[in-house]
Parts: sequence; structure tokens; C-alpha cells
Amino acid sequence: MRRSGALRCTLAALAVAAGLAGGCDGEKKADLPPPPTPGQGRSNAVTAPGAAGTASARAPASAATASAAPAAPRLLCAGQSPRPAPSSGGLSAVAANGAERLPANIGFGVGKWVWVNFWAAWCKPCLEEMPRLLGWQQKLRAAGVLIDLAFISIDDDERQLSRFLEAQPGTGVRASYWLPEGPQRTGWLRALGVKEANELPVHAIATPGGQVTCVIQGAVEDSDYPTIAALLGAKK
Repeated sequence: MRRSGALRCTLAALAVAAGLAGGCDGEKKADLPPPPTPGQGRSNAVTAPGAAGTASARAPASAATASAAPAAPRLLCAGQSPRPAPSSGGLSAVAANGAERLPANIGFGVGKWVWVNFWAAWCKPCLEEMPRLLGWQQKLRAAGVLIDLAFISIDDDERQLSRFLEAQPGTGVRASYWLPEGPQRTGWLRALGVKEANELPVHAIATPGGQVTCVIQGAVEDSDYPTIAALLGAKK
């Protein structure tokens, strides 16, 4: 009796252990995520819509903080030595029908800041930043900065420039100077310390006394305005 009872207990224990092992294995399989479909990466599989516990919910807090960290402001105009503004020679003033005509020359050193922007109708970044420059001019003037904005096109053909100006709305750029290729353009760029104008846009900012204190090669961004405003002494 004792031997048969012990045997029955042993068999029962084995059955219970086998049942528990089977149940755990089933639960583990049920908790596993489905395998990624062909062509789907691991990250895509984890972040699939409707998956329990998405990757974004499980992402480390440090990753979320890093992605939200603001970018450091660019160092514009830092370390540049003042240089005399270039001569206005070689420029042609071009304006759309009905637009206000430009002066024959850009007025450097007459008691106001002058922002010169070299651009071309084929330069997409140039065209995209034009509304920004016009808006900054108004904003700076409202902050007490007397500043003129002079656009200088280096398009190869003046007709290309004229077509662009005619197509602009009343609030856009409807007048610009034109500086064709040749010794005059080379002289302008050399005076600014720019070797070539094949990388547009190029910006040059001259003080009211006629000294160029800032040259920027490349488009400006909205985040650059505080740096420019501080350089020009805009009132906050």
C-alpha cells in the first residue's frame, strides 16, 4: 500500500509538472511579437500600429530629450575684419513695369546700413529667402535700424532677370541691380573677399560708415535673425 501510494503521488507530480511546463511554453509563445513580414525591418515591425507596447512608448527618455534639444545658433560674421565697401561701378538697375526705379548706385557710407544680396533667378535658395529678407528689413526698421536692402543679380542674361521681376507680386522683389560677368563682377567679389559667386546666395552687410563687417555665403535662416539684429544694434 505504501509503495503504490508513493507511486501514485510520483505520477501525479510528474503530470502536474508536465502540465505546468506546457502552459508556460504556450504563454511564452503567445507573448512573442509576430515575425516581420518580408521586406520589413525590425524597427518597423516593433512600431507597427496596434502593437502592444509600441517602440515610442518603450523608447529611452534620453532619446526623446535629444531629439527635442534645440540646435545651437550659427556663428555668423564672427572673426571678420572690416573692409571698405566695393565700388558701385558696373551695376545696371532693372525694374518691372510700374515698380519704383532704383538709384543709379548703391549708397554705401551715407549714414545707414546696407545689406547687399547676390542672387540669380536660377538659384532656388535665393528665391526662397527673398521674402525673409524683405520681412527682416521691415522688422529691423521698426526696431530703429536704418537699413537699405539691395539685390544684385548675377544672371548671365538680363532678359532672364527682367522676366523674373515682371512675374513677381507687388510685395515681392520687382527691382534689382544686375552685375554681368566680367571685370566689374570680379572686382566686387574680390572686395568682399569672395573668390567666386558660383555658390549663391552671398550676403554682405555694410555699416553706416561704409565698412563691410559681415559676409555670409549661403542662405540665411529664421534662426539667424537674433544674431543679425544684435550686429545691427536693433532695439528689443
